Amino acid sequence: MIYRVESPTRVDLAGGTLDCWPLYLFTHGACTINVAIDIWTKAELQPLAEPTIHWISKDLNLDKTFADKNECLNSKDPEALWLQILVRSFNPSHGFRLMTSSDSPVGGGIGGSSSLFVSCYKAFRYWLPEPPLGVVEHVRKVSHLEAEMIHSPPGTQDYYPAFRGGINVIDYHWDRIDHQTLPVQNTPLMDHFFLVYTGRSHHSGINNFDVLTRAVKKDSRTLGALFEVKQVALELREALMASDWSKMPNLFVREYQARLHLSETFASPEIHALNKLCLKEGASAVKICGAGGGGCVMVWVSPDLKAKVSQSCQKEGFTVLEAKPIEAFQV
Repeated sequence: MIYRVESPTRVDLAGGTLDCWPLYLFTHGACTINVAIDIWTKAELQPLAEPTIHWISKDLNLDKTFADKNECLNSKDPEALWLQILVRSFNPSHGFRLMTSSDSPVGGGIGGSSSLFVSCYKAFRYWLPEPPLGVVEHVRKVSHLEAEMIHSPPGTQDYYPAFRGGINVIDYHWDRIDHQTLPVQNTPLMDHFFLVYTGRSHHSGINNFDVLTRAVKKDSRTLGALFEVKQVALELREALMASDWSKMPNLFVREYQARLHLSETFASPEIHALNKLCLKEGASAVKICGAGGGGCVMVWVSPDLKAKVSQSCQKEGFTVLEAKPIEAFQV
């Protein structure tokens, strides 16, 4: 039996960074909104009769073999940490072969690493079934596992589209997290945006930890920017619910400015250049994806200008990614 799983990545539309505990507590709750896109991560898991553990990562060009579970868990190889966490968590009674791959650029800011972790998690759950869980419970478990891996507090927004697709509205309260998935159909998301990779990788954990550190110290500029990020997300949620798409470009512009006030690490020369170029060519807004500092940006533009703006980005050496929103699906 071979278990094949794929999970989408995402474009965050508003409220990113506030999905990191405990930042949303500092703003008396928060909302994060994103949409799943058809840039996929994949995991293929094959149980083996022998104790051997074999991991192949196509995109990272890794090929690692361990004689058994104990050798895997006792390995000092830092590249084996991902595998060790999965083995420790699911505790398989015999060996397996795991092949992973990702279509996302490394450090792309579209939740590629979290999506890949979800793909592996789902594959292991198919192989070693556990009691059924809701999406929020799945996300809690996976986020705790990834926190162990990256040794930093992760945000949780990336996991929801990987589990459910669609447009995800995630509300963070002091005592719970509420999640709902909205359809992509009959929204302008399919026609009004495209993704551009800046060519510079980013590290979301470092950027978000920088914000967290200053927020814990009650830095007024940081806290003010976090409240503005929250307000933009709340207004975007209202616009989504009312199908008032005309408000989206202005909200994306405000979100961009709030991120620049949040931390200098969210911008980069490439992002500034791309923003200037796209607006000059007729785009309505540019949205920094994820924790910024590089990675991808979302360009919001009317359909009649999309080809023109896209071509200008490519002429300047940026990579335009073929990515479209995808509808919701069941776990």
